[in-house]
Amino acid sequence: MGKKYLEVISLTKYLKSKFDTDDNLRNIYLRGEISNLKFHSTGHMYFTLKDEFSRINAIMFSTSAKKLLFKPSDGSKVLVTGRVSIYEQTGNYQIYIEEMLEDGVGNLYIAFEQLKEKLNKEGLFNQEHKLRIPKIPKKIGIITAPTGAAIKDILSTIKRRFPICETILFPSLVQGNDAAKDIVKNIALANTYELDVLIVGRGGGSIEDLWPFNEEIVARAIYDSKIPIVSAVGHEIDFTIADYVADLRAPTPTGAAEMVVPNINDLINHINQLKIRLNENMYKKVNYIKLYLDSVKNSFVIKNPLIMFENKKQKLDLMIEKINRSILNKLDKNKIKLSNIKNNFILRNPDSLYKNSIIKINTIIEKLELLNPLSILKRGYTLTYVSDKLVKDINNINIKDTVTIKFYNGIIKANVISKEDINV
Repeated sequence: MGKKYLEVISLTKYLKSKFDTDDNLRNIYLRGEISNLKFHSTGHMYFTLKDEFSRINAIMFSTSAKKLLFKPSDGSKVLVTGRVSIYEQTGNYQIYIEEMLEDGVGNLYIAFEQLKEKLNKEGLFNQEHKLRIPKIPKKIGIITAPTGAAIKDILSTIKRRFPICETILFPSLVQGNDAAKDIVKNIALANTYELDVLIVGRGGGSIEDLWPFNEEIVARAIYDSKIPIVSAVGHEIDFTIADYVADLRAPTPTGAAEMVVPNINDLINHINQLKIRLNENMYKKVNYIKLYLDSVKNSFVIKNPLIMFENKKQKLDLMIEKINRSILNKLDKNKIKLSNIKNNFILRNPDSLYKNSIIKINTIIEKLELLNPLSILKRGYTLTYVSDKLVKDINNINIKDTVTIKFYNGIIKANVISKEDINV
């Protein structure tokens, strides 16, 4: 039977399929040391993961590399999670890394993420709780180790940029088991001083060295501070819980000093620019007022003040004439009215008015006499009353009633002994 020879690529693909379908190789955990690390322009990382007995090629694509919480370098001891497969072009097997932690600090990263999530949910990172950093502070507090590069960098930077600013150092432990409590104590102490801003931080180091700034008590002390706090922990790539809670995060202690104080030379230049602008505005203002004053001085009224009074005088004369005409018109109207009254017929013949009045009065009296009941009684009529009530019907009188009969010139009383109806 003849031998069947394969292409190299066929063997490689076969082996690759075996690797890719092996559950043990699809999710594998390795510990090792990084060597031959290369950062590609695309963001991918290529390196060798080795121990004292063997090595394996490794690749970490940019999507996973962006999630790293530290900056790997040759010699870094790491814990990686990924899958093992074969690269067909070379036939080499390699690991595709999805997660990577510094060896020995994996648990610290887990604790970091858990506390970060907890405090974020409580709102300690929210922007509305952040205090404003003053632009020109007079007094700055610094919480860090009294020796080391951090305090030297901060003080030298402040002195160079803004030497008139006062600084107060609160010496503190920044590493070790007691560091977190010491930092909290110094934040409370600093809040008893009249400070404009407070820098809390230290220089670079491992995650263990920086861990006091990841403690919950430090985070809450920063949050409760009445003084604005700038967090300045480690290098630019180092992030701690303190950075998230602080009112402002600086990439380094030196960066913190640059952020909290202005450059005095920039201020002087700005003041000089303001002086120039102020002088220009004042010059423009003075010239404007000068031109306005000249226009007033050269105005027709100022040069000829009497003309203004002449105009007023002429206006007064016109008003007097108008008033006089109005008075004369009023007098003329009243004269005409008085003349009409004088020429009235009644005033010229007052007797006729009297006679007419007598005639009208007599006419009214005659009408009243006609309506007067006494005049009716003079013609022989009488009025009969029973119990002071006028009797209009014989049926209103009973036999034996006493009636009062009123004549025009007197009254008689009589007793009714009989009555008789008259049917008309």
